[in-house]
Amino acid sequence: MGLRALVIASLVALSACGTQPSRPNLSIAPAPQPVQEVKRAEITLLLPLSGPQAGIGNAILNGAQLALIEQGTPGYEFVPRDTNGTAGGATAAAREALSAGSKLMVGPLTAPEATAISPVARAGQVPVLAFTNDSTVAQPGIWVLGVTPTQQVRRVVGAAVAGGAKTIGIAGPDNAFTQRLASELRNIASSQGLPSPIVVTYPGMASPILAARDLSQKIADAKLDALLIAESGPRARDFASALAAAGVQIPPLKLMGTMLWAGDNTLGGEPALRGATFPAPDPMTRQGFEERYQATFGERAPRFAAMGYDAALLAMRAIQGQGPMAMATVPVGDTVIGAEGVIRLLPSGQAQRALAVFAIAPSGEPTVVEPAALPMGPGT
Repeated sequence: MGLRALVIASLVALSACGTQPSRPNLSIAPAPQPVQEVKRAEITLLLPLSGPQAGIGNAILNGAQLALIEQGTPGYEFVPRDTNGTAGGATAAAREALSAGSKLMVGPLTAPEATAISPVARAGQVPVLAFTNDSTVAQPGIWVLGVTPTQQVRRVVGAAVAGGAKTIGIAGPDNAFTQRLASELRNIASSQGLPSPIVVTYPGMASPILAARDLSQKIADAKLDALLIAESGPRARDFASALAAAGVQIPPLKLMGTMLWAGDNTLGGEPALRGATFPAPDPMTRQGFEERYQATFGERAPRFAAMGYDAALLAMRAIQGQGPMAMATVPVGDTVIGAEGVIRLLPSGQAQRALAVFAIAPSGEPTVVEPAALPMGPGT
């Protein structure tokens, strides 16, 4: 054995025989595992976040966020996508949403936008909760959340008929809104065996004062009991004032308006409009929403914020418990209490809302003369 080998062997023997130093008892921690992100279902908010309607879009977004804060649960997320307030922008945003795996679309704002995205949503089998009040957009899978002219007429005219009115008329500018109001008024008269309504329209730029003067004789000849005015703001005041100046007795003629009168406390400044009625959502529910919105965002709730809140509630109800890969199940037939009262979605794409009837007071602050109630029949 060489000298080097002998030395190494001797050192090994000595180390085996000698006292060994103590060694710490080490345990090796397992390598950290990558955190798996929980898959969440996407609810797309199609909103005009840029362009002239950006203020409305951001108000709706705030309303949706408030609903998420108050009633949100894990399992889904809201993803805003900018429509730019155009049909083309809405279509592009909807396609992006489908590519990202969106399960439901809230919005867009207007009827042209909702019409544009309908083929995209149907192809992807994704429900849509649109904000428009144009009932022609409604179809299975595409719900219209705005209060339609049909709902408004049924509520306020129904109250007038219940109070004894039989011969009813409507006057307003010649536009789609007035035409829809008039169409439903004819339906009401036909279904209840009432005389055919008097319908008077005039160019949108025409003076409501001149139109009211022309209408005054027709009112006398037809012996109208009630008249629905499809105007708002100063034009509604001018119209009513001109009727009175032309000799129309108010009352007994009962004047009515639409939801365009809601929140306008200047109408009571026109004596002819005092006592006039109009439909609007439940004021107590709206007041509670406004207080919570103020506390959360530090500002008064814009009108459209309530629509965002309501749509978000319905969207969350459609997604809850479904799982990230499941299809959204819109709560058709259920009653949901939103920012402005009870909402019920119908299979046809229509949405029923509980509306109250208000009367204009001299102070300007309207008073509730009939509490909010959902329609009794299957329609809206």
